[in-house]
Amino acid sequence: MRGASALLLASLLVTACDARAGSVANEQARPVKPALTGRVIDEANILSDTAEAELIQASAALEQRRTDQFVVVTLPSLKGRTIEQTGLALGRGWGIGQRGKNNGVLLLVAPDERKVRIEVGYSLEPYLTNREASAIIDQTIVPFYSSGEMEKGTLAGARAIIAELDRSPLVEARQ
Repeated sequence: MRGASALLLASLLVTACDARAGSVANEQARPVKPALTGRVIDEANILSDTAEAELIQASAALEQRRTDQFVVVTLPSLKGRTIEQTGLALGRGWGIGQRGKNNGVLLLVAPDERKVRIEVGYSLEPYLTNREASAIIDQTIVPFYSSGEMEKGTLAGARAIIAELDRSPLVEARQ
């Protein structure tokens, strides 16, 4: 790898969520929690209106087909928190996924801090595993980010997440 790409790859957090790892109780008191205003929250302003519309449509179509909920969030800063803490706080705080199904997925991007993470609800973890989420980050998202194409990387990552979910069985409500 060349210098800039290697540095970017080294600085990106390329792990997927294991929601059981870490304690939410020990998180910092100042949450990074923008309002959940829709399926895409682009506070880092890396998405064009066209890209945002595509993501909204794809997320809505996924939920209509499968009931899984998918949200894309870009933040200008993690405000001193780790991306893991931020992802867990957003996913849990917003309640992404349907009640009783825990079938939500969050794609979180913090471009200024060079971090990206995929948070997966418990019911979807067997189908969008840490390994698969890491592969989506490493093989799909990071190559675009390394060349400065944040929008393309985010779109490609979202498409890969949705494709992976479409290959999995539907999640039934827990009793």
